[in-house]
Amino acid sequence: MKNLVSIAVITALLFSCGPKIYKSSSFSSALAKHKIVAILPAEVTMQLRPNEAKKMTTEQLEDITSKTGYDIQEKMYGWFLRRQEKFSYTVKFQDVTKTNALLKQAGISYSDLKTTDRSKLAQILGVDAVLQDRTNMEKPMSEGAAVAVGVLVGAWGATNKVNTTINIHDGKSGDLLWKYDYEVSVQ
Repeated sequence: MKNLVSIAVITALLFSCGPKIYKSSSFSSALAKHKIVAILPAEVTMQLRPNEAKKMTTEQLEDITSKTGYDIQEKMYGWFLRRQEKFSYTVKFQDVTKTNALLKQAGISYSDLKTTDRSKLAQILGVDAVLQDRTNMEKPMSEGAAVAVGVLVGAWGATNKVNTTINIHDGKSGDLLWKYDYEVSVQ
């Protein structure tokens, strides 16, 4: 439940106003050639409050971050699918179940994703580009505090601060084509 609340906030934040966006000079020409984009599981880091950190083992934290990474991937995929008609995307998004199955078949684990070349991932996945979110959550709140904040200010989630970066890499070259940075704090 805690992960789902966090995912809802992250997904909402990803597409709100105020981001910093980078677009490479080759973005438009690459986009014209791209047909299929894979959404990778998000790379998640959590900086827990000291009391929470004491209660959790390293393995538990790794489990939570990987589950959250897959949840964010699924939410992003759903978000793009729901808006496909409205925004008339020129690309299709590979089903995340297929993406994850191909990664597993190739022996690439969740922890391997951050160090694997993006062009290699695109080749394994049979896509023209790969999209990945990197999310850092600082000082997650308790679920009760998150609900209270949600009721009071309309910002739902179990964290005080979220930094998110979405990168799109070209499948052939591995070059960064587009980058979206956003930070939000709930005090």
